[in-house]
Amino acid sequence: MPILSYPEADTPPPLRAQVLALQDEAWPPGDVPSSGPSHDPGLDPLSMLLTDEHGTVLAALAILRKDLTHAGHRLRAGGLSTVVTLRAERGQGHGRRLVGAARESMASYGIDLGLFTCDRPLRAFYERAGWRELPGAVVVGGTPDAPFPSDGAGFDKVTMAAFFTPAARAARPSLRGARIALYPGTVDRLW
Repeated sequence: MPILSYPEADTPPPLRAQVLALQDEAWPPGDVPSSGPSHDPGLDPLSMLLTDEHGTVLAALAILRKDLTHAGHRLRAGGLSTVVTLRAERGQGHGRRLVGAARESMASYGIDLGLFTCDRPLRAFYERAGWRELPGAVVVGGTPDAPFPSDGAGFDKVTMAAFFTPAARAARPSLRGARIALYPGTVDRLW
């Protein structure tokens, strides 16, 4: 089963329509737009799609990217967003395969540090795809004027990470247990 990658804005319309339908299936309408881009173009969104031999999208995700400065370390950060598998295809390893491929491809996209949050029950899923929990870390999303932390009321999130470059590995001790000011903006408040 091929994995296809496109800048989100350049995803062929028939595939983009399938991705939006998957997102609508997974999340109530209004949580994720059902037309147009799902992500802030300023985050350089890259769509990754796992398809079957007929071109049906079985699983999809986006890699979002931005520069991050933390404790004197300047890094190109990338995170996973809108990870979704077609409901009828869940449990067959499609999502894990796609998430693993995204992790493996991030370094080739110039990303130093892979960083995102997920609901605590999904931690083991991401670990099976090669990601590791960053113990005690809290990602602060939103904007400096309207922060949106991953430890906010009602959240049970963990922070997942991968350190792709020597610069990221040097920053690792400062990221453990830290509040990481990612600030991706108002569209992708917390990737």
